[in-house]
Amino acid sequence: MNTRTDNGMIALSRGRVTLSDRRTQRSWTVDVAPFELCAVPVTQARYAQVTCVRPSTAEGDRLPVETVSWWDAVRYCNSLSLSEGLTPAYRLLEEERVEWDRDADGYRLPTEAEWEHACRAGTTGPRYGALDEIAWHRGNSHERIHDVGGRRPNPWGLYDMLGNVWEWCWDVYDAEVYGSYRVLRGGGWFDEHWSCRASVRRRSHPTLRIDDTGFRVARSLLGHGAH
Repeated sequence: MNTRTDNGMIALSRGRVTLSDRRTQRSWTVDVAPFELCAVPVTQARYAQVTCVRPSTAEGDRLPVETVSWWDAVRYCNSLSLSEGLTPAYRLLEEERVEWDRDADGYRLPTEAEWEHACRAGTTGPRYGALDEIAWHRGNSHERIHDVGGRRPNPWGLYDMLGNVWEWCWDVYDAEVYGSYRVLRGGGWFDEHWSCRASVRRRSHPTLRIDDTGFRVARSLLGHGAH
């Protein structure tokens, strides 16, 4: 059973998801342990509260924060953890390397498998509902970003999993070909309908900041099994 907690997070049950790589035509199945995921992407107001900066191109407290790199998102997770007395999930090392402490109770980015498991919410189609009802995309956004939570949530109470902003995930996209590029999921306000599907993957360099890219935070539910 999935339940909302008092900090805006949704506690999600375990599951299994099949991921696929278009370049190699490979598919693989991942078991996902129970975890928490925020019901909405991180907003500009929340990002400013934690970091004291407002990096976004558009302005609005309830808009998703955007123009943030993968590294910005990682640092935000650690800062948020420290502000709540939690153990940071990430250790930032020399030469732009980072380690994930899987025993930490702090905030982090979802893995790609966690993200897709959460997005699908038990559904099996490309989307968890009619696109115009659940997502801001190029066909209905008037080519601008929108406040979080303005479309219908998925069956587990998660908003904007598709559309509005792409979301950074923890995973490296394809180290063999793209090096340190990280995975983005979900589609954004400027994307055509075919990009706003649960299975679609995008990649970007972890230092790149784009005006249609944000993130949402996750937390491990320790003691419920490993990822």
